[in-house]
Amino acid sequence: MSTNTFEKSKTILPGFFLSLAVAIGAKLLALLMPQLGGATLAILLGIILGNTFFKQPQLAAGTKFSESRLLEYSVVLLGFTVTFQTISKMGIKGLLYVILMMSTVIIGAYFLGRKLGFNEKMALMMAGGNAVCGSSAIGAIAPAIKADDTEKGQIITLVNLLGTVMMLTLPFLGMQLFGNDLLARSALLGGTLQSVGQVVAGASLVNGETVQFSMLFKITRIIFLVVVVFIFEQKVNRAGHDVVIEKKAKKKLPIPWYVLVFLIICIVNSFFPLPDLINQVAHFISTWFETIALAAIGLRLDFRKFLKEGPRFLLYGLSVGAVQTVAALLFIFLLHL
Repeated sequence: MSTNTFEKSKTILPGFFLSLAVAIGAKLLALLMPQLGGATLAILLGIILGNTFFKQPQLAAGTKFSESRLLEYSVVLLGFTVTFQTISKMGIKGLLYVILMMSTVIIGAYFLGRKLGFNEKMALMMAGGNAVCGSSAIGAIAPAIKADDTEKGQIITLVNLLGTVMMLTLPFLGMQLFGNDLLARSALLGGTLQSVGQVVAGASLVNGETVQFSMLFKITRIIFLVVVVFIFEQKVNRAGHDVVIEKKAKKKLPIPWYVLVFLIICIVNSFFPLPDLINQVAHFISTWFETIALAAIGLRLDFRKFLKEGPRFLLYGLSVGAVQTVAALLFIFLLHL
């Protein structure tokens, strides 16, 4: 192991072990409160502990690793339990739903932003972040439109705030409105929640099957990220902005690596069914990765940062969230998902 790798591991371990400890605690508490489940308890414990006892800066690297990397690995492992036969259950209606949702959210978030006095680049980042995949989408869009780093940080904070509120409310709205309708519940969560982590977290509040199907809708949205970045880039260029994109950035496809690996494993699993033991082990590890990641999401949620953004930002976030929720319910009912 090189010195750099060793040093990096040392910075990650404190936050990772804290996330693991919270996840184990949540799993144990779930034995006493099975109606809540380990996923819900992991988030709640993380939020409480992260905003009280564990605010130390040295924990940040490890909780960030647990939140992002472990969720990515969890999505990859999900490929072992999903086949094209599973994806086909989403159907043409499911694909049409995703396209309608993304179009509505992009248009709605952009025009709301402009009406509230946000500049074009901030409105575009808000639109892309909510329509596709949260911070990851903003990270891909920002260099394409040459957005300011401060504005990028503000929008990422706002999108995370909105996603957290929706993550904790939409699962219960879905269960209330759709009951045992798996596809409708999954479409609501996978078609609206901003980040992969929020989709996993929200769907985990329902059950494992909802996680699986919600991720199908989410991954479909992520695949469209290439199209969204291209359209936004062209819009900014046509508006006369001085946008210079480095050659290196042009060569890089803005599709997360874990989505590509997920699809590859899914293809292999569809044509060459893997042994049940592999599927079971993958599911077990994926579930633990999810729980640790959800604990880290809670630990990293700092309410003070959200309050600093001011009422205009909060109004923007709530307005976009309302558009997403109403549009999702409308399209689910119209398409009979």
